[in-house]
Amino acid sequence: MNDIRRTILWVIFAFSLVLLWDKWQIHNGKPAMLFPSAATAPAPAAAKPSDVPAVAAPTATASDVPGGAAAPAADAIAREKITVSTDVLRLTFDGQGGGIEHAELLKYMDSVDKSKPFVLFDDSANRVYLAQTGLIGGNFPTHKTTMQLMPGARELADGANELQVRFESPAMDGVKLVKTYTLKRGAYDIAVKHEVVNTGTAAVSPQLYLQLLRDGNAPEGEKSAMYSTFTGPAVYSHEKKFQKVEFKDIEKGKTEFVKSTPDGYVAMVQHYFASAWLLGDGLQRDNFARKVGDNLYAAGTITTLGTLQPGETKAVDARLFAGPQLEKMLESIYPGLELVKDYGMFTILAKPMYWLLDQIHSVLGNWGWAIIGLVLILKIIFYWFNAKAYSSMAKMKAINPKIQEMRERLKDKPQQMQQEMMRIYREEKVNPMGGCLPIMIQIPVFMTLYWVLLSSVEMRQAPWIGWITDLSAKDPWFILPLLMMLSSLLQTALNPVPPDPMQAKMMWFMPLIFSVMFFMFPAGLVLYWLTNNILSIAQQWVINTRMGVPPQFNLPNFKSAPVADAGKKK
Repeated sequence: MNDIRRTILWVIFAFSLVLLWDKWQIHNGKPAMLFPSAATAPAPAAAKPSDVPAVAAPTATASDVPGGAAAPAADAIAREKITVSTDVLRLTFDGQGGGIEHAELLKYMDSVDKSKPFVLFDDSANRVYLAQTGLIGGNFPTHKTTMQLMPGARELADGANELQVRFESPAMDGVKLVKTYTLKRGAYDIAVKHEVVNTGTAAVSPQLYLQLLRDGNAPEGEKSAMYSTFTGPAVYSHEKKFQKVEFKDIEKGKTEFVKSTPDGYVAMVQHYFASAWLLGDGLQRDNFARKVGDNLYAAGTITTLGTLQPGETKAVDARLFAGPQLEKMLESIYPGLELVKDYGMFTILAKPMYWLLDQIHSVLGNWGWAIIGLVLILKIIFYWFNAKAYSSMAKMKAINPKIQEMRERLKDKPQQMQQEMMRIYREEKVNPMGGCLPIMIQIPVFMTLYWVLLSSVEMRQAPWIGWITDLSAKDPWFILPLLMMLSSLLQTALNPVPPDPMQAKMMWFMPLIFSVMFFMFPAGLVLYWLTNNILSIAQQWVINTRMGVPPQFNLPNFKSAPVADAGKKK
């Protein structure tokens, strides 16, 4: 009976994993693995961008923010484009609106063509992803207004720590907008100062908007049949914390996030990288997320400047982050910005585990060896639990002959067999479910580490040894998954063999099925599980030897069961 329970638990566990994975696929906008339905194309927007519901603001709303990218160059007068470089960023500014239309992260290589820097912002046939700002509340300068680029350095000079890029707009309805970008050495956050000058003869009340414009496609090279990560807008406030906004919810007009707040940021998140507009705390702003075109979405914030009298100038300081999701760096830029690194439901466990992994890496200097070091530490932490479980399994193996004899003797008396089995367990002080404990302990740890390795940009294109040149990608030669499968089968062989052939088959099929899944998993995750298996086998071997139960490899009995019945018929 207890063997049946164990088998049922294995089946429930495996099926729960599959269901959990399927729900994650659906949650992240991917087709379901089980009972997939036909994909439906997004319904075309019936309303114009100006008709899209928007957040409330004193004089203007999100619907007043111009939608879409800047006009083609032929439609702009004296339009300039300029490329500016630091040690970590290469940015292309557009003279129409003074926004950023192209951003290369020089320390990170492209996922497909590893000879080229990774591109975050872009305005091309394959990708639209822009950072834009402007004024609303009147016929004021926007990101579609042609602006004049002021003279200045275009590359961070040796020994210099910063450079500035400055744009000035013409006066429109008596209002001029001056944008000054300040880029610093080694920094992915850019200071953006907006100076609004009232050059007219009447008071004006403009509002400043900052938005991120992006298409709804998944990042190139990041698609996987085995996992999916969140891509889309996110809003953070101290009141509601981190709130993701799905593109599909924007389509349906069912977004839920803080619309008005005196703090926080608006971000655009994707696997490993993010961008975000940050205003100073205490400055009231209204957040928005809306569809502005075919597969084109805008997320941003609007803040009121108040009334400007003739000749008056008001400045608003903001910061634009555009870079990798390096947790410590994000925390230093703004408290809560590190949440763009998406750990899903495992954030509480993942953050301390990442911290521990990072500390080990700071000593060993290699992320692959850091993963192995992390497994060693986790094994030490959970040694007592695993020891209890392996002791229980060793006792089960020791009394297995007695159980087999009792089963054969009472095979026609199932109720008495059950009672006798429970008596043996009590006398021998054996917990038949004790062998499940290591699995129950490892599953949350495994799922947490899965998201740590999946979400950490440090693993991206990080080498270990030899053929493993990218811990975030699958093993190109499938050597680690094969070794993991062999280690899983070895663990099964060291466990007591269930007397029922069907149960024995299940106990062998389950690690096989589980191991096959790992062939497409990131190499770093397979390395973790392989190391864990090897250390578990070593621990189980030592415990069995100490308890006087010689380690032996038990192969399952796949023979048919009804032999006894056939003898009766004779």
